[in-house]
Amino acid sequence: MYDKIKKEAAEAAKELVCAAGLKSGMTVVVGCSTSEVCGSRIGSASVPEAAEAIFMGLYEVFEPLGINMAAQCCEHLNRAIIVERSTAGNAETVNVVPFPKAGGSFATAAYKYFADPVAIEEIKADAGLDIGMTLIGMHLKKVAVPLRLKNNKIGEATLNAARTRPKFIGGERVHYDDRLL
Repeated sequence: MYDKIKKEAAEAAKELVCAAGLKSGMTVVVGCSTSEVCGSRIGSASVPEAAEAIFMGLYEVFEPLGINMAAQCCEHLNRAIIVERSTAGNAETVNVVPFPKAGGSFATAAYKYFADPVAIEEIKADAGLDIGMTLIGMHLKKVAVPLRLKNNKIGEATLNAARTRPKFIGGERVHYDDRLL
């Protein structure tokens, strides 16, 4: 089962890279309910092994491309974010270490496998993957654009994806850069 969800995660990551036009230095926020992935209700049955498989599937796609990954914690940590220290930039770090029942299994896996993990309270990511209805929108840049991926499930969980684009400003006489749409 874990090999299958690792493969599904990697396929979703590849599809997101293409659909969102992700490039080196950009950040993807990932929210993941392993309960949902394994067929239970969100928040009810954390599965660390599933989290590690999904993390590795995503990481093995994003890391070689220079795409930063941000792991959203669960509601018990107010949806804090686990990132590499280099990704945090000037964001203020907070002192918390996630674990499966307070932070979630996916954030726990990120904290375990990142080289220099830190927790921050928020991020404005360029794109996102929401595995199991975890509500990642608060961590995306304005304006979020939903993406319909062919690979729309990981295990039993629904997979939603988004990219972002700059806001349109101005009025009827304004011209926009089509490359940023």
